[in-house]
Amino acid sequence: MAQAKKPAAKKAAPKKAPATVSYEAEAPVVTTEAPKAPVNTWEIKDRVYVLATRKTPIVMTLPTRHTAKRPLLWFDEALGYEREIRYATNQRSVFVDEQEGHVTLAHIVFRDGTLVVPKAKQALQKLLSMYHPLNGIIFKELDEVKNAENELDYMDLQLEAANAAAEMEIDLAEAILRVEIGNAVSGMKSKEIRRDVRVMARRDPALFLELANDENIELRNVGVKAVEAGVLDLANDQRTFIWKATNRKVMTVPFGENPYSALAAFFKTDDGVEIYQSILKRI
Repeated sequence: MAQAKKPAAKKAAPKKAPATVSYEAEAPVVTTEAPKAPVNTWEIKDRVYVLATRKTPIVMTLPTRHTAKRPLLWFDEALGYEREIRYATNQRSVFVDEQEGHVTLAHIVFRDGTLVVPKAKQALQKLLSMYHPLNGIIFKELDEVKNAENELDYMDLQLEAANAAAEMEIDLAEAILRVEIGNAVSGMKSKEIRRDVRVMARRDPALFLELANDENIELRNVGVKAVEAGVLDLANDQRTFIWKATNRKVMTVPFGENPYSALAAFFKTDDGVEIYQSILKRI
């Protein structure tokens, strides 16, 4: 008798793999901006250096290594200490603690007050422009762009002074010129005064504009003219102004001050205004 077939056993359902937990996904995302590197403003180019001293010797040599007599050190703020400097033609760095192996020392020589350093000599350029302690004292880098800007600023200043001189009242022009040439202005005619004040504006525009904007300059001029006209008298010790007609004291000059500057300040006081008005009627 044939046996009945047993029903096939049901296959067990495959077990589901446990869900994977991504801690990275669940973790809070913090976005931070990476710190920016400092902008490198150093430009690779040929550079020219000139002496900043009044005298221009035919040949002048700068110190190129540190000695007790001529220290050549640069304070590194990042490291917090002074670093010894040495110029070597076969080294990339000018710092002794960064130089390796045999070093080939060289002189830094200015001829007729000038030193031209080609762009290939970066170590020498950086030594002169950034690290040498005599930069700005004995020598300086010649910057054509900066020089052009300075010249343009000076030309603008000259133009401003020239315009101010052309439109200036004769009394103010006389007061300004008196600062330049003293009492000699008293014997000059008006056209001479106008001519010389324009020359002054062109020659020294900064001083001219400073005097033109000085509110006391005309008051000082009145004081000088009063003494020249014999209305006031300044004592020999330069400390006392008096009425010459009555020998009465007008004011005492504070110690250390210019007498006419002190008199100009006195004219602006309550007591000085009346004296100033009286002087104007007499000169």
